[in-house]
Amino acid sequence: MSATRVQLDTSLLQLLHQRVDACFVQAEARLGRSFPRPQIHCNMRGRAAGSARLQTWELRFNPALYEANQQAFLAEVVPHEVAHLLVYALWGEGRGKSRVLPHGRQWQSVMRELFALAPNTTHSFDLAVLAQRTHAYACACQQHRLSVRRHNKVVRGEARYHCRRCRQPLVLQPCSPAD
Repeated sequence: MSATRVQLDTSLLQLLHQRVDACFVQAEARLGRSFPRPQIHCNMRGRAAGSARLQTWELRFNPALYEANQQAFLAEVVPHEVAHLLVYALWGEGRGKSRVLPHGRQWQSVMRELFALAPNTTHSFDLAVLAQRTHAYACACQQHRLSVRRHNKVVRGEARYHCRRCRQPLVLQPCSPAD
Protein backbone atom coordinates (compact mmCIF):
# COMPACT_ATOMS: atom_id res chain seq x y z
CA MET A 1 0.00 0.00 0.00
CA SER A 2 1.23 3.47 -0.71
CA ALA A 3 1.38 6.24 1.85
CA THR A 4 -1.74 7.87 0.39
CA ARG A 5 -4.97 7.88 2.33
CA VAL A 6 -7.37 4.98 1.93
CA GLN A 7 -10.70 5.99 0.43
CA LEU A 8 -13.41 3.62 1.66
CA ASP A 9 -16.06 2.17 -0.59
CA THR A 10 -19.53 3.64 0.01
CA SER A 11 -20.89 0.27 1.14
CA LEU A 12 -18.15 -0.02 3.82
CA LEU A 13 -18.95 3.47 5.09
CA GLN A 14 -22.62 2.58 5.22
CA LEU A 15 -21.88 -0.59 7.22
CA LEU A 16 -19.77 1.42 9.65
CA HIS A 17 -22.55 3.97 10.21
CA GLN A 18 -25.11 1.17 10.64
CA ARG A 19 -22.92 -0.57 13.21
CA VAL A 20 -22.42 2.64 15.21
CA ASP A 21 -26.18 3.20 15.19
CA ALA A 22 -26.83 -0.43 16.21
CA CYS A 23 -24.50 -0.01 19.20
CA PHE A 24 -26.42 3.07 20.33
CA VAL A 25 -29.79 1.33 19.82
CA GLN A 26 -28.54 -1.57 21.92
CA ALA A 27 -27.35 0.79 24.67
CA GLU A 28 -30.61 2.78 24.59
CA ALA A 29 -32.68 -0.39 24.97
CA ARG A 30 -30.63 -1.55 27.95
CA LEU A 31 -30.30 1.85 29.64
CA GLY A 32 -33.77 3.21 28.93
CA ARG A 33 -32.56 6.55 27.57
CA SER A 34 -31.55 8.02 24.25
CA PHE A 35 -28.20 9.34 23.07
CA PRO A 36 -27.38 11.69 20.19
CA ARG A 37 -25.56 10.06 17.30
CA PRO A 38 -21.93 11.12 16.85
CA GLN A 39 -20.25 12.45 13.76
CA ILE A 40 -18.22 9.67 12.15
CA HIS A 41 -14.94 10.24 10.35
CA CYS A 42 -12.71 7.73 8.58
CA ASN A 43 -9.55 9.79 8.55
CA MET A 44 -7.28 8.24 11.17
CA ARG A 45 -3.77 7.24 10.25
CA GLY A 46 -1.19 5.34 12.21
CA ARG A 47 -1.58 2.22 14.32
CA ALA A 48 -4.76 3.11 16.23
CA ALA A 49 -7.96 1.55 14.91
CA GLY A 50 -10.24 4.25 16.28
CA SER A 51 -10.72 7.07 18.73
CA ALA A 52 -13.56 8.85 20.43
CA ARG A 53 -13.55 12.63 20.80
CA LEU A 54 -15.69 13.10 23.83
CA GLN A 55 -16.29 16.85 23.97
CA THR A 56 -17.16 17.11 20.27
CA TRP A 57 -19.07 13.79 20.24
CA GLU A 58 -17.16 12.33 17.30
CA LEU A 59 -15.82 8.93 16.37
CA ARG A 60 -12.74 8.56 14.18
CA PHE A 61 -11.73 5.33 12.50
CA ASN A 62 -8.68 4.10 10.59
CA PRO A 63 -9.87 3.27 7.06
CA ALA A 64 -6.88 1.05 6.20
CA LEU A 65 -7.37 -1.15 9.27
CA TYR A 66 -11.14 -1.23 8.73
CA GLU A 67 -10.82 -2.26 5.09
CA ALA A 68 -8.34 -5.03 5.95
CA ASN A 69 -10.25 -6.33 9.03
CA GLN A 70 -13.90 -5.57 8.29
CA GLN A 71 -15.66 -8.22 10.38
CA ALA A 72 -13.48 -7.86 13.49
CA PHE A 73 -13.48 -4.07 13.15
CA LEU A 74 -17.28 -3.87 13.15
CA ALA A 75 -17.58 -6.44 15.95
CA GLU A 76 -14.91 -5.06 18.28
CA VAL A 77 -13.55 -1.60 17.39
CA VAL A 78 -16.89 0.13 16.83
CA PRO A 79 -18.39 -0.95 20.20
CA HIS A 80 -15.07 -0.08 21.89
CA GLU A 81 -15.25 3.52 20.64
CA VAL A 82 -19.00 3.86 21.20
CA ALA A 83 -18.41 2.68 24.79
CA HIS A 84 -16.11 5.67 25.34
CA LEU A 85 -18.90 8.06 24.30
CA LEU A 86 -21.46 6.25 26.45
CA VAL A 87 -19.18 6.38 29.50
CA TYR A 88 -18.64 10.09 28.95
CA ALA A 89 -22.40 10.68 28.67
CA LEU A 90 -23.17 8.61 31.77
CA TRP A 91 -20.27 9.39 34.11
CA GLY A 92 -18.03 11.94 32.42
CA GLU A 93 -17.14 15.52 33.07
CA GLY A 94 -19.99 17.97 33.24
CA ARG A 95 -21.80 15.59 35.55
CA GLY A 96 -20.19 17.00 38.71
CA LYS A 97 -18.21 13.81 39.19
CA SER A 98 -14.53 13.07 39.04
CA ARG A 99 -12.95 12.30 35.72
CA VAL A 100 -13.31 8.70 34.57
CA LEU A 101 -10.38 6.72 33.23
CA PRO A 102 -10.47 5.96 29.48
CA HIS A 103 -10.43 2.19 30.02
CA GLY A 104 -11.52 2.26 33.65
CA ARG A 105 -14.16 0.22 35.40
CA GLN A 106 -17.09 2.13 33.87
CA TRP A 107 -15.82 1.53 30.33
CA GLN A 108 -15.10 -2.12 31.13
CA SER A 109 -18.62 -2.47 32.52
CA VAL A 110 -20.16 -1.01 29.35
CA MET A 111 -18.11 -3.39 27.20
CA ARG A 112 -19.09 -6.45 29.25
CA GLU A 113 -22.68 -5.67 30.21
CA LEU A 114 -24.00 -3.72 27.22
CA PHE A 115 -22.00 -5.21 24.37
CA ALA A 116 -21.09 -8.65 25.83
CA LEU A 117 -17.48 -8.13 24.76
CA ALA A 118 -14.17 -8.57 26.53
CA PRO A 119 -12.86 -5.12 27.51
CA ASN A 120 -9.71 -5.29 25.38
CA THR A 121 -7.88 -1.99 25.22
CA THR A 122 -5.87 -2.70 22.06
CA HIS A 123 -6.48 -4.49 18.79
CA SER A 124 -4.40 -7.31 17.37
CA PHE A 125 -4.74 -6.47 13.68
CA ASP A 126 -1.87 -7.11 11.28
CA LEU A 127 -0.25 -3.74 10.76
CA ALA A 128 1.40 -4.72 7.47
CA VAL A 129 -1.42 -2.91 5.63
CA LEU A 130 -0.05 0.31 7.09
CA ALA A 131 3.44 -0.14 5.69
CA GLN A 132 4.55 2.95 3.87
CA ARG A 133 6.37 2.86 0.59
CA THR A 134 10.08 3.60 0.80
CA HIS A 135 12.81 4.64 -1.65
CA ALA A 136 16.19 2.98 -2.04
CA TYR A 137 19.28 5.06 -1.20
CA ALA A 138 22.90 4.01 -0.78
CA CYS A 139 26.12 5.32 0.72
CA ALA A 140 29.68 3.97 0.48
CA CYS A 141 29.00 1.11 2.91
CA GLN A 142 25.36 0.00 2.75
CA GLN A 143 21.81 0.32 1.40
CA HIS A 144 19.24 2.54 3.13
CA ARG A 145 15.44 2.87 2.84
CA LEU A 146 14.01 6.38 3.21
CA SER A 147 10.33 7.07 3.82
CA VAL A 148 8.32 8.89 1.18
CA ARG A 149 8.37 12.00 3.40
CA ARG A 150 12.19 12.02 3.67
CA HIS A 151 12.59 11.20 -0.02
CA ASN A 152 10.35 14.14 -0.97
CA LYS A 153 12.43 16.46 1.22
CA VAL A 154 15.55 15.34 -0.65
CA VAL A 155 13.86 15.88 -4.02
CA ARG A 156 12.75 19.39 -3.01
CA GLY A 157 16.25 20.22 -1.75
CA GLU A 158 15.02 20.69 1.83
CA ALA A 159 17.18 17.95 3.37
CA ARG A 160 20.30 15.88 2.83
CA TYR A 161 20.85 12.63 4.69
CA HIS A 162 24.13 10.98 5.57
CA CYS A 163 25.06 7.48 6.72
CA ARG A 164 25.77 7.30 10.44
CA ARG A 165 28.44 4.67 9.87
CA CYS A 166 30.55 6.06 6.97
CA ARG A 167 29.18 9.64 7.08
CA GLN A 168 28.82 9.71 3.29
CA PRO A 169 25.74 11.35 1.72
CA LEU A 170 22.87 9.03 0.78
CA VAL A 171 22.30 8.79 -2.98
CA LEU A 172 19.00 7.79 -4.59
CA GLN A 173 19.25 4.42 -6.36
CA PRO A 174 17.48 3.47 -9.60
CA CYS A 175 13.93 2.15 -9.07
CA SER A 176 13.55 -1.43 -7.98
CA PRO A 177 10.43 -3.62 -8.02
CA ALA A 178 9.91 -2.98 -4.26
CA ASP A 179 9.56 0.80 -4.79
